[in-house]
Amino acid sequence: MNQPGKNVDRWLLPDGIGDVLPEQALQIEDLRRQLLDLYNRWGYLLVIPPLLEFTESLLIGTNKDIDLQTFKVTDQLSGRTMGIRADITPQTARIDAHSLNRNGPVRLCYAGSVLHTRPATALASRSPIQVGAEYFGVSGLSADIEVISLMLETLTCVNVTAPTLSIGHVNIFRSLIDSTELNSEQQETLLDILQRKAKKELDDFLANEACDKVTANLLEQLSRLNGGANCLADAQQRLKDAPEPVLAAIGELEQVANAITQRFPSVTIHFDLAELPGYHYHTGIVFAAYANGSGAAIANGGRYDAVGEVFGRARAATGFNTDLKTLIQLGQCDGTASFAPGILACIDNSPEQWAEIRAQRAAGEQVICVDPQEPYDISELHCDRELVCEQGSYQVKPLNT
Repeated sequence: MNQPGKNVDRWLLPDGIGDVLPEQALQIEDLRRQLLDLYNRWGYLLVIPPLLEFTESLLIGTNKDIDLQTFKVTDQLSGRTMGIRADITPQTARIDAHSLNRNGPVRLCYAGSVLHTRPATALASRSPIQVGAEYFGVSGLSADIEVISLMLETLTCVNVTAPTLSIGHVNIFRSLIDSTELNSEQQETLLDILQRKAKKELDDFLANEACDKVTANLLEQLSRLNGGANCLADAQQRLKDAPEPVLAAIGELEQVANAITQRFPSVTIHFDLAELPGYHYHTGIVFAAYANGSGAAIANGGRYDAVGEVFGRARAATGFNTDLKTLIQLGQCDGTASFAPGILACIDNSPEQWAEIRAQRAAGEQVICVDPQEPYDISELHCDRELVCEQGSYQVKPLNT
């Protein structure tokens, strides 16, 4: 006797996990190829890291968030703990530092599935198809500018030509708290308050914790520093009494913003000096891109120098990544990826027919073979032509439906 409940459970997928069906899969694959070709033209070499690694190498040097996002499994061969990657960036750092071990700059790109224990946002997939690029070995702003430029070029492939670019710099906050006597727990509390932009909590914290009056005022001013083109000039004035690294970081933001504005005049630049994504992981400029109507970032990245130190080589590094599924869902693709109508061939098992089928496929045509003795639905085959034999010769003719 059938048990409907059990049958339903067999095809249900976990929350946040879904199939990619043919039409979307074709779009994703077409976009993947476009982007990897784009990155190749910029000099980024494709790498394909494994889906899982020992956690000692996969998670070391990363932030706590990545650890929490990583599924862990036990290796049946060694008994050691392995992780299913939640982010490909640390794997590229390992490849640069250990597998390639080159002296000069290295540019790497990748595209592959990752898995998250929890969705990054309420509606996000837990199995994104991550695509991105990483630039190793250059500590100057030229690398940050190049990577941001490549991220923006990536968005043009899905016709996001006027995104909003949000830029920050983690060294501003880091330099300010280094001048305080806050312990690690207090620093984490302060960081959380700033991320939530909870002004009342910030005021209470600064009034009660071990911050001198000058630094407390600077941190309070930092929470206000977000906006457009005038933000940096405002920051230089409000934070004029800050340590020199703070002013240097503001100067770096200005240089990067000027370069990006010159290259991409249609991009809106937004500054948020208290926005600190991946604070424990990043070491310099951080950035994210937003499209009109998207509440969450559609691409993000930043500088993460010295992550390769755990693999034996501390290297300057910056990069970005995005999710192919998210880009496709923006609904702004140019539509070049679609199912081209195919050719229907009712098999008669003749060598001549097989030769013609092979010739059509070699010419780039899709030929769908059917057994005329078996039932089929012509409407599901997406064919507009058929292979017919006329006077002993096989020819392609319009399909009469």
